[in-house]
Amino acid sequence: MKRRTFITLLAGALPGLAAPAHADDALIVVANTPLRGLDAEALRRIYTGRMIELENQVLRPVNLPSGHPARKRFLALVMQQDDEDYLAYWTVRRYVGKGAPPRELATPADVVNYVRSTPGAIGYLEPADLKSGLTVVLRLPGR
Repeated sequence: MKRRTFITLLAGALPGLAAPAHADDALIVVANTPLRGLDAEALRRIYTGRMIELENQVLRPVNLPSGHPARKRFLALVMQQDDEDYLAYWTVRRYVGKGAPPRELATPADVVNYVRSTPGAIGYLEPADLKSGLTVVLRLPGR
C-alpha cells in the first residue's frame, strides 16, 4: 500500500517537475525601459495613470482589448477590478481631465512589437506569447 501511494504521488509530481519555472505564471509583464523594483502596486499606479514617469522615462502602458482573457486576468490580479469597473474608472478620470486610459492593442503580437519598438512601453502577455528580445520586469503568479 505504501509503495502504491508513493508511485501515485510521484506520478502526480512529474508533470510539474518537467515544466519550466514560469509555466504557472498567469502573466508576464514586459517593458522597454530599465525599470527597477517594479511590483504589483507600482504596476497598478501605472495602469491607473497615477504614475506616468519612472527614472526620467515617460511610461507608455498598453492594454489588450476588452474581453481578452489575458486582460481579464491582468485586471483581476493587478487592479482587483473587472473590465466594467476599469472602464468606468477611466471614464470618470477622462471626464475630470486626469488623463486617458492606456492604449489598446489588438493582439499579443501587437503588444510584443509595440514594446520592442517604443521606449517606455510596458505591457502584459501570457507566458506562451513571450518572445526573445523582451525584458521581463515582473511575473504575476496564477491564482
